[in-house]
Amino acid sequence: MYLALLVIFLQCSELYAQGKVFTFNKVEIRVQPSVKVKNGAPMSIICHADISKTNDFQLKHNFTIFKNGKLVFMTISHKEDARYEIPVARSSDTGDYECTVTADGKKGFSNSIYVWVAGMTKPILTADKKEVSEGEVVKLRCELPEEVPPLEFFFRKIKTNSAPKEKRVPEQNQNFSEVEFPVEEGDNILQFDCFGKRQVRSGWESSQHSNSTLVTVKEPFIKPTLITRPSGNITEGDQIEFECSTEVAQMRGIEIILQKNRTILNSVRNEKSLKYSTVAIQEDSGEYLCKVEQGAVSKATKLNVFVSELFPKPTLSASMTKLDESKDLRLSCNINDFQGANFSIVRKSSTGDILLKNSRVLVIKVNVNDTGSYTCKAEVKGIVKESKRVRINVYAPVSKPTLSVVSGSPEVILGKPLQLICHSVMGTPPITFTFYKGNEIKKNVTNNTYAVFLDEDIGLNDNGAYKCDARNNHSSGVKTSNILNVTVIVPIKGASLGSVPYGEVEVGSDTAFLCSVKEGSWPIDFKFFKKTDHEVLLHEVREYSDRTIWHKKTMKRKDTGTYYCMASNRASVDVRSRPITISVILATWQKGIIAAFVLTAIAGVGALALWWFLRKKKKAKGPSMEMSGSALAPNLTNEKLTRQPSDGNYYSGSGYIEDNENHMKSTDESKGPDLESAEVDYTEVEVSSLDPHRENIWAS
Repeated sequence: MYLALLVIFLQCSELYAQGKVFTFNKVEIRVQPSVKVKNGAPMSIICHADISKTNDFQLKHNFTIFKNGKLVFMTISHKEDARYEIPVARSSDTGDYECTVTADGKKGFSNSIYVWVAGMTKPILTADKKEVSEGEVVKLRCELPEEVPPLEFFFRKIKTNSAPKEKRVPEQNQNFSEVEFPVEEGDNILQFDCFGKRQVRSGWESSQHSNSTLVTVKEPFIKPTLITRPSGNITEGDQIEFECSTEVAQMRGIEIILQKNRTILNSVRNEKSLKYSTVAIQEDSGEYLCKVEQGAVSKATKLNVFVSELFPKPTLSASMTKLDESKDLRLSCNINDFQGANFSIVRKSSTGDILLKNSRVLVIKVNVNDTGSYTCKAEVKGIVKESKRVRINVYAPVSKPTLSVVSGSPEVILGKPLQLICHSVMGTPPITFTFYKGNEIKKNVTNNTYAVFLDEDIGLNDNGAYKCDARNNHSSGVKTSNILNVTVIVPIKGASLGSVPYGEVEVGSDTAFLCSVKEGSWPIDFKFFKKTDHEVLLHEVREYSDRTIWHKKTMKRKDTGTYYCMASNRASVDVRSRPITISVILATWQKGIIAAFVLTAIAGVGALALWWFLRKKKKAKGPSMEMSGSALAPNLTNEKLTRQPSDGNYYSGSGYIEDNENHMKSTDESKGPDLESAEVDYTEVEVSSLDPHRENIWAS
């Protein structure tokens, strides 16, 4: 029964679950009253879920609303709508809104909607003080309390009858900003305000202007006055006095300065006025400035002064400005349409003026030391005026120039530049030097005492013929140097080494090493080396030729190795040949001696081996002959005595003879002078009849 109830319960649960099917048709987000809301008005963000269900059952919905990706509202409801109420909308509520709905594991998403809260709150402006003095600063604070950064603040300083001065301050992290405005000369009653801006999708949005703040300015002193005595018709030689004054509220720290252009003429401290006097000259005409300063406050007054000319500047003239030494020079000083001036002629120097003569005219015989600048001075009623300078150049003639190579040696390496110097010991500069290569002008140089010429076009056939001219403003004309011949050094190229004989050399013989180059200027230094674990110099020689031969006497086995040569000349470039290998071998007669020695050794070894072999053989045959000798001796003796040779030739048996002891000896050993002269003794031997069996044996 329990089993049946369990089955019924499971089936009912399945049927109940099948009856709670739902799906999201759409999730949408709306704004009331509209997507553009005025700042300060109420606003509602509504999230709606459109859901289809199999029957009417309740779902628990989880609503979340996001602004610019950040969660701003969340609620759980059985309803299909959720409202996010904003009673007072501010510009900070501007942004992109979207919502999500979650129900029983399923989730729906709305589209994004942009909401713009138009307008900004009015900023609040405050100043740190209501009354300031010139030179001080006013500190302002502008605040947008209900706005969210980033923001931009604009401060304005408003003066009567002038355009406002504005300062812009961006703020990334706060909704207020502070700024300082200096109080300048002429500021009386100042008015300040501010406004703010923020960036929205359509551009920039501005707030209203803040309340206006008034600041009163106090003057620490009045603008100074500047006068002259006399006030007009000032002529050179008159005494002129300047006076600058002001009215000061507080004397401490006050300073008065009188200047012309950028030059300070006089100054005083802690006084109300300044005076300055001088004898007027025409150069005193111009603009004068009286400036009063106290702390950061500065006020100034300008005054133009004109001084009439008493007499014009004198003019100095010279008979000539360029002349040879020992010539006469005449200097004269004049003033147009004026008489009664006292004249003097001076020469300028670094240490001061040198008075030459108190006169209008000066005549001198010049030398080189008289070169310089001259002026004349005219004096009337204590006013001294000076003429413009006249430059006088006195020239000594140039000496004959010398032309040389900068490096010292009159040589140049092919392909390298040649640097020449032309020098004149005497002569007043500037001197003009002209360089020639052959008859062609290569360069003109103006200098004091020398000039340098660089010839980069050096060819193989260039042999010099350089010269130079020197001239200055002296009337003597041009001086020419001697001709300089320059040798072109051709660098070494293509060194090679050979030998005779080549490759193999017999011990004791001579070897000739030939080192040669393809090209190169003479003399050439040749060096012969043998390459070991270090370079070994064997021979060196200087030749006025492109080759050299080195004879090496009596080659030895230790001379086997690798050889190379090196060639160099005045181009200072070492050129190495390719190496060659020399093998020192034995001479022919040495080879013959060695062969004879080897053959003799082989023959000796063979003879010794033969002797050993024969001796061994002799020892093997000796005992058998001794055993048969006693039995055969009578018969052999009888046979020798009675048997006649059948073919007429004597046969001595096996080549051995018997001695008295029945030993057998070689026939060669029996030969000798004693045997040739010895007499033969015969003995009669009785011969018995032979055994027929034995006879047959012998017969056979």
